[in-house]
Amino acid sequence: MSYDYDLFVIGAGSGGVRASRLASQFGAKVGLAEESRVGGTCVIRGCVPKKMFVYASEFAHAFDDAKGYGWKSERPDFDWSLLVAQKDREIDRLNGLYLQNLDKAGVEVIQSRAILKDAHTVHLVAENRDVTADKILVTVGGTPVRDTSIEGNELGITSNEAFHLERLPDRMVIAGGGYIAIEFAFIFAGLGVDVTLVYRGGRLLRHFDHDISDRVHVEIENKGIRLITDTIFEKIEEKDGEKLVHLANGDLLHTDEVFWAIGRRPKTDELGLKEAGVDTDPNGAIKTDEQHRTSQENIFALGDVTDRVNLTPVAIREGVAFAETHYNNNPTTMEYDCSPKAVFSQPPVGSVGLTEAEARAEHGEVDVYKADFRPMRHILANNPERMLIKLVVHPETDKVLGCHIVGDDAPEIIQPVAIALKAGLTKAQFDATCALHPTAAEELVLMRTKVVD
Repeated sequence: MSYDYDLFVIGAGSGGVRASRLASQFGAKVGLAEESRVGGTCVIRGCVPKKMFVYASEFAHAFDDAKGYGWKSERPDFDWSLLVAQKDREIDRLNGLYLQNLDKAGVEVIQSRAILKDAHTVHLVAENRDVTADKILVTVGGTPVRDTSIEGNELGITSNEAFHLERLPDRMVIAGGGYIAIEFAFIFAGLGVDVTLVYRGGRLLRHFDHDISDRVHVEIENKGIRLITDTIFEKIEEKDGEKLVHLANGDLLHTDEVFWAIGRRPKTDELGLKEAGVDTDPNGAIKTDEQHRTSQENIFALGDVTDRVNLTPVAIREGVAFAETHYNNNPTTMEYDCSPKAVFSQPPVGSVGLTEAEARAEHGEVDVYKADFRPMRHILANNPERMLIKLVVHPETDKVLGCHIVGDDAPEIIQPVAIALKAGLTKAQFDATCALHPTAAEELVLMRTKVVD
């Protein structure tokens, strides 16, 4: 049968863009539909603008620290509207680059919402027409979650809207205890906002190592963020120009802005998956096998829409594996172990491999090494912020199973450490490596004493 395209991709996020570009370069005729801007969550409303906001907020702490190093100038004023405008210009530039690269690769980009009609047919809503394809790849990503059971939930914003606020609020209440909630809590606190973080559980970053979570708790308090745990929102109302957040523990919070950061879910509503014979799990995530194939033989999915490992670099590598397998005669399987993670809190977190709890569950007893110290850069600044570096090691093979860091430059440090863990290096090989002094990262090769419970 003749089709309009060899491959039609729905969603121009990181994974979809990479898969479509490579497939086209390998000789396939590729169409790509995107109802928003090209680049997806990461580029348009996620990692990239968030990191810009992180940089902006970190200057506040740098100005304070500079006094200890002899700088006596007054702290400059902050202009929120200028930051937003600068961010928008950079996003425009990146969106343009993505479009240029897709065009150079020969991918036809269609600005439209796309809905599956059957196993080989896609309906383009904006153009009110159907196209057909031999293979269809769904890469529509995820979307922020609100608790719609809460009265007044619509009065709160999500990470989508946080990048476009017309003015910087004086007060903000954030719901959530994951990386998005924590990153934005530090961002807005650094920019001078009075921030309260409300989390239903007792431990933030529950999917990270417990020592990392404990240290982030400490730094939240050090940065002046109010943390309320073990409770949830009961109601949000607007009164006399402010928002009132009623908590289940009886507290009443007065604020200017409410921010939902309680998670994300696959963006699969009204996508036509059922009509096309594509199975999903109860959360709406598309079920796939190792080759990213869904329950419909010629329809595939990757990235956050599968809710497997929701990281931009993972989606990109999944896109590469898909294109190599199906259009370059090079069967490739994505390997998810040793995928590094970062939380751009202040100080930031870097993590790769197994947490201590995961290692004990998988291997039984493990050896743990820790370095907990005050970085040199904070001494003259009289900054109490500390750094924690932790290694989890298999006691029999001596293989390093996990590395977890919270402190300055932790994400930058964890990337090369991920290479070492992926290569299966042992603690002895870490120890045999010469230290680079004076650095914080040198502690990775200097830890010799095991932690005794």
